[in-house]
Amino acid sequence: MTDTETDRRYDRVMLKISGEALMGDQGFGLHPPTVERIAREVKSVHDMGVEICMVIGGGNIFRGLQGSAQGGVDRTTADYMGMLGTVMNALAMQGSLESLGIHTRVISAITMNEICEPYIRRRAVRHLEKKRVCIFAAGTGNPYFTTDTAATLRASEMACEAIFMGKNGVDGVYDKDPAKHDDAKRFDRVTYDDVLQQHLNVMDASAIALARDNHLPIVVFSLDEPGGFRGILQGEGTFTVVEG
Repeated sequence: MTDTETDRRYDRVMLKISGEALMGDQGFGLHPPTVERIAREVKSVHDMGVEICMVIGGGNIFRGLQGSAQGGVDRTTADYMGMLGTVMNALAMQGSLESLGIHTRVISAITMNEICEPYIRRRAVRHLEKKRVCIFAAGTGNPYFTTDTAATLRASEMACEAIFMGKNGVDGVYDKDPAKHDDAKRFDRVTYDDVLQQHLNVMDASAIALARDNHLPIVVFSLDEPGGFRGILQGEGTFTVVEG
């Protein structure tokens, strides 16, 4: 075992990022240099021997709730469109990771055998044991559930030790929006119940409740900080832990 492996704090984690994280300075779509940068962050943690799951949102391509409200599409159809957006993002991340030499599997909750695997829990666990990065796409496969909930569900099923929430422009959980309030206070630690009662911006309520019920800590950190993901695995950096 290497010194890097002994320094790590977790053996298996879920990384949840938004679709917007992949669009860089663009207002829409995928920004390849940004995708590659995040892939390199993932590789740096993979190189430590950590088993990694990922869930990526689809908001950079289509967001179901907004599409339903603004586009005249019924909510169920809009959510399915959003799920397809997450598959596109997963395939983009797979391409970047594999160009860096990381074996990756895209696993979809909606069957599309020509481009990715269907979700079978035992198979996914086996991929992780073989040190393949598993990117779970298409949410839970059901409308009305967010990718936050999908990430928490898959993390629970995969026996992950923590969910890492990579945020854009914020390095943890605050009592109010730090972009609008200079006196915003960042928490080092906060409970699931505090997040729910104070409506703190971490995950939606269903995802928080599921994490609480399964005693799954949530680590909120900034994706903008180079080496931040790896640093937290070694007990360094700035972040907030949500736990019981």
